Amino acid sequence: MDNRFNLIDEPWLPVTDLGLVSLKEIFSNPTLRVLGGNPVQKIALTKLLLAIAQSAATPDDDDDWQQMGWRGMAEKCLSYLDKWHDRFYLYGDKPFLQMPSVQSAEVKSLGVLSPEISTGNTTVLTETQQEKKASDAEKAITIIVQMGFGLSGKKTDNSVVLTAGYQGKQNDKGKPASGKAGIAVGHMGLLHSFWLGDSVVHSVWLNLFTSEDITELVMYPTLGIPPWEQMPAGEDDEIARALKASLTGRLIPVGKFCLLADDGIHYSDGISHAGYLEGKADPTASVDFSQKKPKALWVNPGKRPWRELTSLLQFIEQSKVGGYETPQLKLTLKRIKHSADQFAVWSGGLRVSSNAGEQYASGTDNYVQSEMWLSSSLLDSVFLDYLKHEMTQLDDIQKQLWGAITRYFRQLSDIHKSGSGKAQPFVANLAEKATGTFWQLCERQAQALIDACGPTATGEARLQRLQLRKTFTDYAIQIFDQLCPASSARQMDAWALARPNFSRYLKAD
Repeated sequence: MDNRFNLIDEPWLPVTDLGLVSLKEIFSNPTLRVLGGNPVQKIALTKLLLAIAQSAATPDDDDDWQQMGWRGMAEKCLSYLDKWHDRFYLYGDKPFLQMPSVQSAEVKSLGVLSPEISTGNTTVLTETQQEKKASDAEKAITIIVQMGFGLSGKKTDNSVVLTAGYQGKQNDKGKPASGKAGIAVGHMGLLHSFWLGDSVVHSVWLNLFTSEDITELVMYPTLGIPPWEQMPAGEDDEIARALKASLTGRLIPVGKFCLLADDGIHYSDGISHAGYLEGKADPTASVDFSQKKPKALWVNPGKRPWRELTSLLQFIEQSKVGGYETPQLKLTLKRIKHSADQFAVWSGGLRVSSNAGEQYASGTDNYVQSEMWLSSSLLDSVFLDYLKHEMTQLDDIQKQLWGAITRYFRQLSDIHKSGSGKAQPFVANLAEKATGTFWQLCERQAQALIDACGPTATGEARLQRLQLRKTFTDYAIQIFDQLCPASSARQMDAWALARPNFSRYLKAD
């Protein structure tokens, strides 16, 4: 196949409010604000841009990073892309991040790789679930997503083994095993976080590790060689083992061996990386390694990432021992605070379910993402203390709302299990949906709450917090009144007895 569709020159990267752009434009146009696509695509594409930047412009230390600036980094990235131009063709003798030797694997439609597309005997509920012919741009994104975010399941053709004697694709009976979950997904969908700046290229610069940072990454103490410069020949050859030990190899883990075909894609499990239970994780993932069994922060559609901000930033507390650590945020913040007045924490991912080794998005599973803007003057232990306090108080409001709704229906009829202490399922489900609505309403004020947890010397931040508390309690009262009517005398009695009282929450800061 002839070399064609070069990712450096062709438009394929989605950018919000603009459309598709090329890699060259990403590093030459500072007006491109933020990447588009779903949260998983944003994470995978950000990792690709970081892998390019780390390969082209890794600074020695903080001073070198500052002196280079985002413009200097962009210039080095453009020179790097020009040097390796022939390795960025989507098709040809060396297709980008693909393995021509996996062509003996069964051809599957591209739709089987997307959790939102219905394939096989899956019911189609909306037109968006139907598979459509993919463009070259969409195929490029699919390949990059599969490197770290491929889902587990039987659709992966593991009968193809490229490293002689490799048994990582076999089950206990010696037959081809189901495909493994991408290392960036894990069991349920890992939550990933990184910094956002004023533009895409500025964001890449903010997240760039220095050589000193990499030496602190005990899990990946070397930069490594990106796979487009040197693709492995198999699952466990020398190059594959080097990728498993390097930062670049974790940014682009080559977890699936893929090859685009005219009518679909050949794909099989690729390099098997160690997960967080084995002591390794993506720098963008949040894991608490201080516990006997490491604990990861998973995507939770019922608890959107803005509510996890205190966990993501707990490293600000110098005396804090243990807790979640996100190296992508921790190692870079010290210099970002002195180089940008405003920046954001972006967090997101996809929650997945699994059954018999098959991963899928079902029921309440969904993509989630939050973008939380901060200022360099905010980020200290005092800010975190105030934010923790406010979030704890909000959790209490949610619990009071849940309890008030169940009490109301308990007063109306004998639907409460005698002596069980638990509401009947349909009442509990109603209360659960109500608290979900409460958090959705509170999310509208999430940025205002973050801004209001700053210094209190002028009293302005305190007044803002008190006003927000009134707004939050108004949300709770509105939801209670909508679900718990007071039309009849009996309803009015139940309403009066159950209606929540938030006076203590409103009185003090």
